[in-house]
This record gives sequence, structure tokens and C-alpha cells, in this order.
Amino acid sequence: MTRPRIFAVVNQKGGVGKTTTSINLGTALAAVGRRVLIVDFDAQGNASTGLGISRAERLMTSYDLVVDRVPLEEAVLSTIVPRLDIVPGDENLSGVETELAGDAHRSYRLKESLHSYIDRVEQGGLVKYDYVLIDCPPSLSALTMNAMTAADALLVPLQCEFLALEGLTQLLRTVEVVRSGLNPTLEIQGVVLTMYDRRNSLSDQVANEVRAFFGTKVYNTVIPRNVRLSEAPSFGKPALLYDYRCPGSEAYIRLASEVLQRERARAA
Repeated sequence: MTRPRIFAVVNQKGGVGKTTTSINLGTALAAVGRRVLIVDFDAQGNASTGLGISRAERLMTSYDLVVDRVPLEEAVLSTIVPRLDIVPGDENLSGVETELAGDAHRSYRLKESLHSYIDRVEQGGLVKYDYVLIDCPPSLSALTMNAMTAADALLVPLQCEFLALEGLTQLLRTVEVVRSGLNPTLEIQGVVLTMYDRRNSLSDQVANEVRAFFGTKVYNTVIPRNVRLSEAPSFGKPALLYDYRCPGSEAYIRLASEVLQRERARAA
């Protein structure tokens, strides 16, 4: 049986579109028939909110997976999107760094949880996912290290704004640290340019700089700055359900197609 591909959606900067990408890429993949699980690994819990999961529904969260080793299936919730499930996040995640400080193997907690679930899927009776998307916090913390250790590949949202490449050197150094010990096969699936404003020449300048730096790792699809993308979470919906014809929704549909093309090329 084919095991799911696990992507960490990561960038230590906040406000670059990690959660928006996790929600809408997950929705677009589900729309074309893939079974997707989002792991909300941010203490703000915005991916959960953006998929209509109330605080009261979050009886078990990703915190319980990594701290108390609760089986993943006990924390999974269905969403309003067919074939898209979520392990919600909440403010308890902010304490993970402290609570796991004494565990020499703390960076493996999420990997162990996901792989244990996958093993139980192979025994039958549990949902088989094609893709797992881990929505990471805006820091290179214990949570992000857990996500990178668990992931097969990284998907890096990068905003088309001044100093967009600032801090990416630190991210790439962290990737090398993870590769050198925790996860030798970790790769970057792609870099997605977000918040692109075609009216602003700076967006083109930044896009050109990023493509010069990362080359073919950068997706052809660019996510535009779009008010409907920003509005959708307040209604507890992905943009693809809130307004599937808006430029942001159309861009995430194209991004999903690119992700699948790269996956097919990798498997060939």
C-alpha cells in the first residue's frame, strides 16, 4: 500500500500565508479526489478556525499527540470539505517546548504519532490519507523541528514583499541540521510565492530574486494578494468554498495541480 506523503508547510516568519496555503491547498487536493489530513501545529489554531472547527470541538489536539502520545485517530475531526480532515491545534501547543525539554528524542514525537497511525492503517480499519499537511508555527521551535523530522518534504510560502529572503538563510541552515541527523531524506518540494500584487513592481522584483535563488524549486503558480482569501477564515471556510471563482481560489487550484505533477515526476 502506498504510504501518504507528508509535507510541512514552513517558514519561521509570520504572515506569509502558511495557514492559508495549508487550508486551500488541502481543499484543492481533496477536490480532485485525494484524501488529505491537515495537522494544525500552531498554538493560534488558525487552520482549525479557518476550517470551521470551534474551540469547543477541540477535545483532543496535536498537543495531545506529541505530549501525551494520544493515538492520532482520537484527535482527527472531519471538516466541511469532503475528504479533508484535521487534527486541530490550540494554545496548549505553546507549552510543548517546556514540557518536552527533558526528552532527548522530543523531535521525533510527531513522526512517531504519524507513522504509528500509518502502520495501523495498513492493518485495516482506519482512514488512509494520500497527503498530510502540517501547518507550522512562525518560528524555528521544537514544534517546527518535530514537523521537519516527520515530513517527507517542505513546502515554503514566501511573501512577495521587501526583504522576503531575509531569514531564509536561517531556515535553510535548520533544514541542513535536520538532514544531518533527524531526517536525512528531507527535501524541499517547492517554494510558493504569496501575496503577489501585479500593480506593484516590487512584487516582480522579489519574484525574480526568489526564482534566481531557488531556481526550479519555485512553483510557476503565484498566489495573489486577494481580499477573498483574507475574508474566508472569518466564515470558517476555505476560500475555495467561500468564493471558488476568486483569483486566490483559482491560484490554489493551479498550485495543487503543480504539486501533483511534481509528485508524479518524483515517483516516475
